[in-house]
Amino acid sequence: MEQIATFHTHFGALSFQRRLKALGEDGVMAPVPRKLSASCGTCVRFTRPFDPAALSDEDLEAVYAVEAGGYRLLFENEEA
Repeated sequence: MEQIATFHTHFGALSFQRRLKALGEDGVMAPVPRKLSASCGTCVRFTRPFDPAALSDEDLEAVYAVEAGGYRLLFENEEA
């Protein structure tokens, strides 16, 4: 399942991508889709099942599942 993570900062997106890589997943940084909004405008697309314990930090805004015709919210960071 393709997922999109949004962030408050570009540094947060880069850090998330690096954590994914350390776990064996090649996340791709991209502009946030128009239907979603994010503070920094950068997202990371990935397919690894999202684990908040391993991948969440204060810069993570939300994680969405990419579905036909739109996006479904999987995780929203309550710490932000």
